[in-house]
Amino acid sequence: MTAQLHRIETSPDLVEQVYVALLDSISTGALPPGRRITQDELAERLAVSRQPVMQALRLLKKDGFVLDAPLLAHGAGQRTRGLQVAPLDPAQIGQVYQVRAALDALAVRLAAERGARIDRALIDQGHAADRRGDLKALIEADIAFHAAVYRAAGNPFIERSAQLHLHHIRRAMGLALQSDDLRRPVWDEHEAIVDAIAQGDADTAVRLMGDHTGKAAQALQDQLGGGDSGGAPGTDQLRGRRRS
Repeated sequence: MTAQLHRIETSPDLVEQVYVALLDSISTGALPPGRRITQDELAERLAVSRQPVMQALRLLKKDGFVLDAPLLAHGAGQRTRGLQVAPLDPAQIGQVYQVRAALDALAVRLAAERGARIDRALIDQGHAADRRGDLKALIEADIAFHAAVYRAAGNPFIERSAQLHLHHIRRAMGLALQSDDLRRPVWDEHEAIVDAIAQGDADTAVRLMGDHTGKAAQALQDQLGGGDSGGAPGTDQLRGRRRS
């Protein structure tokens, strides 16, 4: 499953477009961790000038998605540093998923208590993206599903809080959804959560969401080599705990 950088059209919000295009490529692995990047290369591939690329890279560096690359020697004493895609940090991913797990659990409980109805077209879109093997569309569909759950909770501060770490979730999801074993059951799990919410079964909705989020977090820890002991703190807390 691959994704590519595509040319974008010039517009007043060009820096934002470049930022999103590069973040999508980092999230899908088209620009993998450790990949050295240059303004000239990215500007050529996106068919834009170096200026918006430079500004977008500054934002990506500020947000922790790119960092200074090690110095490269070119002979005759010439050395360049440049930038590279930041590695995925198991501890940081675990911490982000701790926050997401708490927000998701609160959201599904409130949504179920309201007997909310979540648009099942979102589920269909996710299944369709999975059948196409479209990683970018899968990420977007997953984000749309969770956003719908947050809105269904009736508390706007849940979605606003989730937005604070959305970009890091996107990148983590890009890695997780490349795993066939993890990707295949995702939309069946989402559908079960939607059913529990619609039936007003808050405890079941919380348990299903906890299992769903915990499985994703553990899979990421395993892929990144963090494991249960050496990775992020509190990974076990991300596994849905049943209420007694």
